[in-house]
Amino acid sequence: MSQQKDRQLAGTVAIVTGGSSGIGAATIRMLADEGATVVIGYNKGRERAEALRASLPGENHVIQQITNENAATIDALAARVRDSFGRCDVLVNSGGTTQPIPHGNLDLLTDQLFDQILVTNVRGPFAVIRALAPILRASAGPSRSSVVVNVSSIAAFTAQGSNIAYCASKAALDTMTASLARVLGPEIRVLCVSPGAVATDFVVGRGRDQLEKMATATPLKRVTEPDDVARAVMAAITLLTATTGTTLVVDGGRHL
Repeated sequence: MSQQKDRQLAGTVAIVTGGSSGIGAATIRMLADEGATVVIGYNKGRERAEALRASLPGENHVIQQITNENAATIDALAARVRDSFGRCDVLVNSGGTTQPIPHGNLDLLTDQLFDQILVTNVRGPFAVIRALAPILRASAGPSRSSVVVNVSSIAAFTAQGSNIAYCASKAALDTMTASLARVLGPEIRVLCVSPGAVATDFVVGRGRDQLEKMATATPLKRVTEPDDVARAVMAAITLLTATTGTTLVVDGGRHL
């Protein structure tokens, strides 16, 4: 854990959607270790979010239920952050959904599922950014931008992922990130972090054995862990201060 005097994010407020597990939870821990006050956004994992909050260093961390498909929960998040903290310096959009479907099985990818994936993975992050943009903009300083990091996927450009709709949703998220970076600067930087297969339970049925087998075909020959992706998110926030509208790939070279 960093010493107080070394904490780069002391005095800042950070929100992470999808923060109760996986990449989101790993990011929450690193943000708190660097001194940020964190808002743990969760969908259904309230108990996980409570346990995570209790484990964090520092005080004043909160949990907030947010469903990407539900505008009322997004408005409630923005209102709570404004009323409780009066600022927001970092937003990490880590919430998302998918369902493993072979790409060749077009009938199994129903219209309903396609719409759900697009709403959750694309419209949801946009709506969160839209709701929080005034607070993020007001929190920026003369020499320091607020930051939005969208957790995407290499499926956006490899077109290989858990299903075709998921690939399409992440491609849309990448494009949206570039568009938002153009219009929200200079007060707000917007970036993507794009992992490959990560050792989480995000994709149902994908176990450690499968991940290790997939890793053998990559240049680095190691499984990508949630902390690997979280470190890229932290780099986007704390180090890459002249970077916006771009994507950081964290996949062990799997896309090569």
